[in-house]
Amino acid sequence: MHVFNLEKEQEWDLKKHVEKILGREAEGDFTVACWEPGQISPYHCHPEATEIYFCFSGGGKMHTPQGSVDVVPGSFVVHPRGELHEFENGPQRTLLFRVRYGDSMATRHIGWRGHPERGMSEEDKAYFAANPPGITFNPHGVSR
Repeated sequence: MHVFNLEKEQEWDLKKHVEKILGREAEGDFTVACWEPGQISPYHCHPEATEIYFCFSGGGKMHTPQGSVDVVPGSFVVHPRGELHEFENGPQRTLLFRVRYGDSMATRHIGWRGHPERGMSEEDKAYFAANPPGITFNPHGVSR
């Protein structure tokens, strides 16, 4: 059994969101994710893992190729293996609880609006060349 108090596990950074791994089990991990106002995650996927976010406080928007949803306290979002997604924090601090499980926790980034100076790695380029996303999120609408 693992027991945590999310309020006591919080860590904040004005330069980037903080994902603090609280523990691991055989096929996954569980994390507290702390977001300052306006912070944006990379637009990414986990090819071999499902990712679940539960909003404890604050909120923002979760973007996928299919559209965007509001994330508010009490809501949770499930991203199946390989689904591209981006979290855009709202105007206040947000505390999320995250669970990932699957064969690998590897992440593949296709872009990062919050840090456009950070390009794709060679591994990311190779992954998306072999697995074209088809429909990608564009902050101004969905594009093909």
